[in-house]
Amino acid sequence: MHAVKSSKGVLRRLMGAGAACLALMAAATPALADWTRFESPRFVLYSSGNATEAREMLEELEKFDRIMRMFMGQDLDGVPYRKLPIYLVSGPGLRTIRPDGNENIAGFYIPTDEDIFAVATRGSDNHTLKHEYAHHFMYQEFSYPYPGWFIEGFAEYYAPTLFKRNETHVGVPSPGRASALSYLSWMSMNELLANRPLTKARNSDSYYPLAWLLTHWFMGDATRRTQLHTYLSEVGAGGDPVEVMQKVTGLDAVELRRTLRRYMNSRVPYMGVRTTFPDIQITSERLPASADDLLLLGQQLKMGVSEERRAQTLQTIRQRAARYPDDPLALLVHAHAELHNGNDPEKAASLLEHLLSIDPNNVEGMQYLVRAKLDLADKAFEADDQEGGQRLKREAQSLLARAYQIDDANYITMLLMSENRRTDATYPTDNDMQVLEIAYTLAPQLGQIRYNYAAALLHKGRNDEAITIITPLVNNPHGENPAAKDLLLRAKGQTEAEAAAEEEAIKQRAAQEGEDEGEGTSPPQA
Repeated sequence: MHAVKSSKGVLRRLMGAGAACLALMAAATPALADWTRFESPRFVLYSSGNATEAREMLEELEKFDRIMRMFMGQDLDGVPYRKLPIYLVSGPGLRTIRPDGNENIAGFYIPTDEDIFAVATRGSDNHTLKHEYAHHFMYQEFSYPYPGWFIEGFAEYYAPTLFKRNETHVGVPSPGRASALSYLSWMSMNELLANRPLTKARNSDSYYPLAWLLTHWFMGDATRRTQLHTYLSEVGAGGDPVEVMQKVTGLDAVELRRTLRRYMNSRVPYMGVRTTFPDIQITSERLPASADDLLLLGQQLKMGVSEERRAQTLQTIRQRAARYPDDPLALLVHAHAELHNGNDPEKAASLLEHLLSIDPNNVEGMQYLVRAKLDLADKAFEADDQEGGQRLKREAQSLLARAYQIDDANYITMLLMSENRRTDATYPTDNDMQVLEIAYTLAPQLGQIRYNYAAALLHKGRNDEAITIITPLVNNPHGENPAAKDLLLRAKGQTEAEAAAEEEAIKQRAAQEGEDEGEGTSPPQA
């Protein structure tokens, strides 16, 4: 902490009353961390390093948001219900948040039931951050049952956006993706176009580069952009993605494959747009000294700590939190660790009640106290203490009502409200449905919210709405979700055998596609 070192140097050189005066001032001023919280209209960024880098990152992200709004026909000045938190870290900071993760990544984005946040590493070109924010933006601004290839292709199309002095370059070709397609064997167009990627598809390592290329091909021409809009609308309404592609473009799978090869081997275009951006207001606030010790560990807890690390992480947090007995952040992180790593809701509740006595409007503290009370309620029910369990649930509901009064746009509060009601015999009531709808509106990026809302819609017989809500979760190219897939089948009135038959038909069409092209899986020519 450079400020402390500097003050000590000054004090050593000063004598008499002047030095005594400075010492009194230092004692009266709370210690500050190296961490600073920066805030712009759509983002909150936490950084312990160069303030210039943090501000430049926020400025680029605000411009990036505006460009996507312009191209997707959204309100240019629109702001989200919740600003996206971003943690700008070095390598050690990345490992603190995600100790079991890949050390070489440029960052990541994660939606959880305790936070939705992104992490970026210093000195990166922000490509990964912009890619992940494009996903976040898509789900928030125009959540729709898009096919998986377009979900990924959309993010890759916009992520390389470059901001020049008076011009913005959109759709800049990705050298990495193009290079990969020059040596990889391509998966079949039939499997690429499937609403969700098949985990056992042949040559599946070409999925992401092909998703980028197909999106770029559509976006690179005004006529094809119109075709893309029609295609996405019809597929989202339930049309077969392969049949609709041929209907809209006039190209069957083999012809589409050949067209994409020619497009890749030509000069891939991008759009240069004359742009001016409004001034971006950014405020900053130094965080308390406890942030140096506990801020990133708090984010690690929100991601979940592996079984073998839990005891050590808990011990580390206990030791560090002890240095700040009345600090809200220290109490919050310590309570969170006791709740999840220590499996001690009573101790967590005690710490959180102390936190709320210091900071009565701490919404996050209320939310963790609700979790502690619900855990204690479960223990009471297991011990056949029905009265005690119901009392704890009522206390939790009162805390949630209080948290809602302070912040009525907090998705975690709404999620906990619905979770607290799910075991009730009358669930879901009309009020429950309203709570679920608000939670979905606030955080459509979170799979748990989508699942809960879709399940409630299905329970109410609103199958078409349930299908719209759950399909993006099933189509997510980053991994299968068996529970979501099962719910989608029930909403469609489809059996597992019928779904398996559909996937087998896709594989057969893929095999036929290779035969028709007469070259099987040989790689494209550069």
